[in-house]
Amino acid sequence: MADSAFISPMKNIVFLGILAFATFSRAESLLRPVLQSFVDKHIAPGVVTLVANKERVLDLEAEGYASLANKTPMRKDAMFWIASMSKSLTGTALMMLVDEGKVSLDDPVEKHLPEFKGQQVKDADGVLHLPMHPITVREIMNHTSGLVLANEKSLKKTQSLKENVTFIAALPLRQEPGTKYEYNNCGIDTGGRIIEVVSGMSYSDFMQKRLFDPLGMKDTTFWPNEEQASRLAHTARMTADKKALEEIKQDKDIEQRVIDKWSEGVHVPHALTADMGAGVAFNYAKHYGEPAGGFYSTASDIGTFCRMLLNGGELDGRRYLSEQAVKQMSGIQTGDVPVSPQEAYGVGWSVKIKDDEGPSIGSFGHRGARRTAMWIDPKNELVMVILVERFDMTGEEQKIMYGGFMKAAVMAYRIKP
Repeated sequence: MADSAFISPMKNIVFLGILAFATFSRAESLLRPVLQSFVDKHIAPGVVTLVANKERVLDLEAEGYASLANKTPMRKDAMFWIASMSKSLTGTALMMLVDEGKVSLDDPVEKHLPEFKGQQVKDADGVLHLPMHPITVREIMNHTSGLVLANEKSLKKTQSLKENVTFIAALPLRQEPGTKYEYNNCGIDTGGRIIEVVSGMSYSDFMQKRLFDPLGMKDTTFWPNEEQASRLAHTARMTADKKALEEIKQDKDIEQRVIDKWSEGVHVPHALTADMGAGVAFNYAKHYGEPAGGFYSTASDIGTFCRMLLNGGELDGRRYLSEQAVKQMSGIQTGDVPVSPQEAYGVGWSVKIKDDEGPSIGSFGHRGARRTAMWIDPKNELVMVILVERFDMTGEEQKIMYGGFMKAAVMAYRIKP
């Protein structure tokens, strides 16, 4: 986004924050008015934000509603579906195995997953031929592999990562590997399957034992329990008249007995099916979680994870990744292949090549489908997390929200030269 697109809608908000500076703390003067404006302008039903540096959390705020239907105030420990932010968790886990010498980003995927041997490319004329080189681990993690897209109708879906990736491998590539950036859940899911094969653990067990438990990320999970679901932030969309937001109920046409059948007797909190749809019952039944987009989490958990990376892979005396691994996965891995005017891509991470939203060039982070986002800004030594659940946020609204929060956070908390 260009800075000019941000300045006009935000100048009054920032001015109000600066005007209040003498009376309130920096967080009160610059962050809270901005967050409240998102709610007042019907950009977000509710929002939780976190700002941290290497040593500690500097600010944790909650505004608006977790449930518009029930007028439930947003909590600072609210649970959110973080969707594609999961890709960064998967990329980090994979780099732990790179650190251990068990995987190289230059490895052909078929080295670890033999089902990819002989995979072909379908050219524009529909002719199949062998690619110039087999897809690599780097390419599946930076969206340049050419693998089938997740919305491909012929792609079979199961609640087994092994089976899903086997179906992915059986379909031809869309183009030559390494030649085009094409946002691709199937590539990240394949990376999750490599984690399973190389580590000898299920993907979910690896994440729990190697990242979440040691970091104390107690609310990051594929399958929220009843207590966690009671803290779920529910998704909203704009009303038909475009004047307000309304909560979405996605299981209203499915009887509870059907959900219970799909879950095979495993309890699924009603709040989950209402917000995510009854299909989540299958994931609970098979204990399945998607590496590319299945995690739920909180601002505090995401903040802890990001602080570890801001500290170069170490937190509270424990090292999770080498500094070299952090630099590698958060650096540009797409080469000369264009991604967008604002960002390139690393290993499961977006990388800033323009300081359009506030984080400096070289910052790395990710967004989720319902507008959650995290950014790690090494230059300003800041972590910035914003969690929202909204389906239909327009591009202009996203500019206002992301730019408003992150520019205010940098203004309030950056390391001064």
